[in-house]
Amino acid sequence: MSLPEVVGVYGGGRMGAGIAHAFLASGSTVVVVENDDAAAEAARDRVTTSLQRAEERGKLSGALGAHLERFSVTTSASDLADAGLVVEAVPEDTALKQRILAAVEAAAPEAVLASNTSSLSIGALASGLTAPDRFLGLHFFNPVPASDLVEIVVGPKTDAALVTAAQGWVAALGKTAITVTDSPGFASSRLGVAIALEAMRMLEEGVASAEDIDTAMTLGYRHPVGPLRTTDLVGLDVRLAIAEHLARELGPRFEPPRLLRDLVAAGKLGRKSGEGFYTW
Repeated sequence: MSLPEVVGVYGGGRMGAGIAHAFLASGSTVVVVENDDAAAEAARDRVTTSLQRAEERGKLSGALGAHLERFSVTTSASDLADAGLVVEAVPEDTALKQRILAAVEAAAPEAVLASNTSSLSIGALASGLTAPDRFLGLHFFNPVPASDLVEIVVGPKTDAALVTAAQGWVAALGKTAITVTDSPGFASSRLGVAIALEAMRMLEEGVASAEDIDTAMTLGYRHPVGPLRTTDLVGLDVRLAIAEHLARELGPRFEPPRLLRDLVAAGKLGRKSGEGFYTW
């Protein structure tokens, strides 16, 4: 199945820029929306740099200039009017996402809407939409251009035909889809966070060093990256927010360890701050 001709991405941070890269590299025209001019320019730089690096590594099909001609950044949701698909990629805050999704639906009433949420309820995010049947989760993984997986999350009112279309879009991006029902943490975040929280408890209890805990998973279980290093890449603050959400929804087995709370309070958020469980 071919991709939508025009794709919108609301939010041009690391994830949004990666999603924009993936659709541009696969032939879609992409419009990224940000809150203000400074954020828009930063998003433009992220996407452009990401595509340039892919070209340098021989990972980009076609000419860089041709991809960039199909790329634009704006501060107005009204510029999404021609989009067939809009992916919301703003921070993990239910109220924020609901506001953005409602604004996008008003600006692009014919578009399919998707959220890149890693853990929030699709049903809850759809509660303010007039057409919740045209909404689902498309959970991409960081870094998006290199990741093989997209988690399709089916909300309680998502149309079955839309799920089939989304599976085709993921395949057209050169990625593999898994399809899950709307539940706390879906499949990937629930499993990934469970392993990471136990690794943190082991580190807190002095069972082994961060390096040795990660090596146990990379060599013993063939995980490409250990759970503590992965947490550094994702962001300790992001992992903390997801764990707190899962603890509220699923119970105390997802209660964040004191070590995680202390590191976040100290501003040690992982790679983006220069220090987390590792020094970067």
